[in-house]
Formats: sequence, structure tokens, C-alpha cells
Amino acid sequence: MFENLSDKLERSFKLLKGEGKITEINVAETLKEIRRALIDADVNYKVAKTFTDQVKQKAIGQNVLNAVKPGQMMTKIVRDELAELMGGTATDIRLEGNPAVILIAGLQGSGKTTFSGKLASFIKSKRGRQVLLVAGDVYRPAAIDQLKILGEQVGVEVYTEPESKDPVAIAQNAVKYAKEKHINTVIVDTAGRLAIDRQMMDEIAAVKAALNPGETLFVVDAMTGQDAVNTAKEFNDRLNFDGVVLTKLDGDTRGGAAISIRSVVDKPLKFLSTGEKMDALQVFHPERMADRILGMGDVVSLVERAQEQYDEEEARKLKKKLVKDQFDFNDFLAQIAQIKKMGNIKELASMIPGVGKALKDIEIDDDAFKYTEAIIYSMTPAERENPALLNVSRKERIAAGSGRSLAEVNRLIRQFEDSRKMMKTVAGDMGGKMMMNAAKGKMATKKKKR
Repeated sequence: MFENLSDKLERSFKLLKGEGKITEINVAETLKEIRRALIDADVNYKVAKTFTDQVKQKAIGQNVLNAVKPGQMMTKIVRDELAELMGGTATDIRLEGNPAVILIAGLQGSGKTTFSGKLASFIKSKRGRQVLLVAGDVYRPAAIDQLKILGEQVGVEVYTEPESKDPVAIAQNAVKYAKEKHINTVIVDTAGRLAIDRQMMDEIAAVKAALNPGETLFVVDAMTGQDAVNTAKEFNDRLNFDGVVLTKLDGDTRGGAAISIRSVVDKPLKFLSTGEKMDALQVFHPERMADRILGMGDVVSLVERAQEQYDEEEARKLKKKLVKDQFDFNDFLAQIAQIKKMGNIKELASMIPGVGKALKDIEIDDDAFKYTEAIIYSMTPAERENPALLNVSRKERIAAGSGRSLAEVNRLIRQFEDSRKMMKTVAGDMGGKMMMNAAKGKMATKKKKR
């Protein structure tokens, strides 16, 4: 996401020459390239022009400190203006009323149903609330079944009326059911169409009027680019929704919708959906997104994800094992499991400043540790607990059992031993160095194949 835009913006900053001050003369070419980069990323032309005008106004006459180059100063100004353009600060979802009702709207294929499941998981796990999913799409044959499957995956109940074709009645009955069962959050998935039409708008408007939801979210496919912004405007003119959700940001998208949608509809982006898994949902933080667009990473989000998987009791046990030099391959597997729960490896790495660009042309599987796991699972329980048992014949057996080479087995064992020594010295390091070594070994293998 945003890779092409990031590269073009970086090149534009390098055009800025001169010392002392940023002037109209030395900033002209840079602003021209910034505007071109934004338009290439499918940002609305008027938004791109207004943005560069504001950057110019902020930049002209800025004194450049001795330790800061003009390009660095411009990067800071662009970063702040990008964050402001996308909303400035994160906007939380409102959970008002008993039950709190959230209405989901959008075109067919935008990812509404999948997002409904993700949002149910988010509210249940992050807000500690009970959630009822409502199958309000009475036209798409598989919509009800899909929502049931998603409900099972995230552990929430799904309200359906398979024989009914009245979405207003279904939604009203679902709210009554939630009150009876003391469920405090209701998420209503509505029907979409392949294009905007009056019947669809009338139907969604009727559901909204009947429910008076505390939150109406418009779900839009980011891969549709500028069309996403136009669609959002038409929906907002009729529904006056409360916030926008961008889906499929993990795909081949130029990212223009994320940058320009806020200024066009004057409604905040609240969530980003970046994959098919039910935990692939992020609160939208404009400042962090601006950092990622400019290649600065997103360390705060990375730390937050790590904290979600952090178990204080397990950390204490691990620290004792490290101090006593008892860290084994079972502990190694447990650390891999925690890393995998945090999300896609390449996405996580891209949150580290400078790493995203370095990994741009390197292919990393979603399951980057699968070969490491295969080798460890080919060990006997005794070998995992006591790596000192691993002699040549045992390593050959493990290599054959895992389908990997003897060299790969030896490399993993060396990395394990090096990491164990380092972790014993810095007891409390939760295996970060070891994980990076394992990932680095995998990436090196991929790079050689290319």
C-alpha cells in the first residue's frame, strides 16, 4: 500500500535545493512533483491542488536550521499537512444506546459483510461488549450464510429471518431480540447493489430512520480509487453517515481514496481493513498513516500489536528460563506463535522505519516461519527440550523429516544458540532478536530464488 506514492514523494523532496530558507523559486519543482505524485495515486485533482497550495503557504519563508536540510524541512511540512488532510486525529466509534446500533452501508462487493464480522470481533475483544450480528441483506443468496460463518469464527450470535424480505422489520426485530437477551451492541449488515440506485438508497434510508442508529458506517473498496470518493459523496448526501471504512487496502491500490475522501465528504475515516482474517482491522490514525506514506514507519501501531499479544505471567516464566539458560525449542515455537498472531510479517516489518522500503521487492509468505516450524516439529520432544542432543545423525533425520536441507537445519540451530546467548545477557528481551534472525534467514532464501 502507498509504495509508489512513497517513492515519488521521496524523489520530489530530493529536488529541493538551496540553504537558509525555502523560497518560491527553490520549492516550485518540488511542489509540482508532489502534486503529480498525488494525482498518480488517484487523489482528487482539486484536493491535490489545495494540498500543495497549503504546503507552499506553510513552507515559504521557513528558516532552515543548520542541522536540517531543506528537503527534510519540506518532509515535515508535508507530513503534518497529510495528517491534517486525512482528519488530524483518530475518531473513535460511538457505542451509544442500549443496545448501541451500528448500521453498515455500501455497494455490493465493497466488503460490508466481512467488515461486519471484523467489527463484531473488534468490539467484542477490544471493548468487552456483547455483539449481535444482523443479516439484513435479503437479496444476495449467500449473504446470510456468510454472516453465520463469520459469526461462528468470532464467537457472536447472528440474527436471521431467512423467509423475510423486509429489511426494516428484520432490523427492528433484531433490536428487540438484543434487548430481551441483554446484548448491548447490534451490527446490521445491509444489502448492496452493483451500482447506486434509488431503490437501494430508499431501502437503506428506511432502515436508518427505523433504527436511529448511533453510528452509520459507509464501507468502500479502496481499490476503486477515485470512484470510491464519488460513491461516498452520493451515499453521504442521502444517508449523512458518520464515518468511512476503507477495505482491501492490502491489495493493488494506489491509496488515493484514503487521502482525499475526508476532504470530499467531510466525514472521518474510522477503520482500515487490510486482509481476510477477522483480526485484520485497524483504527485509522491519520498521523500514523502520514508517517507510513512518507516511509517513516509506524512504530506506535507495531508496539500496540505486540502489547495485545503480551502475557505478563508468561514473560516472567520466560525470563526465569533465560537466566537459567533453559530456553528451548518449545519456547521458540511459543514466540513464533505470538509473532504470527500480530499479523502479516511483511506488514509488521513495514511499520519499522526504513524497513518497508528495503523489503519492497522481497517476497515474504504470510507464513514466513513455516520452514522453521517444520524443522522444529521434526524433532523429538527430548530434542526440543535439550538441543544439546542434536548430533549429526539426529540433524540428518530432522532434515529428512522436515523436507529441508541439512544446511538449513544447522543454520536454524546456530541462530537459536546465538539468540539464546544474547537473550540470557539481556533477560527480558522477548525473543525479538531471534524472530528477526529467523525472518532474515527466510528472506535471504527468497532473495536467492529471485
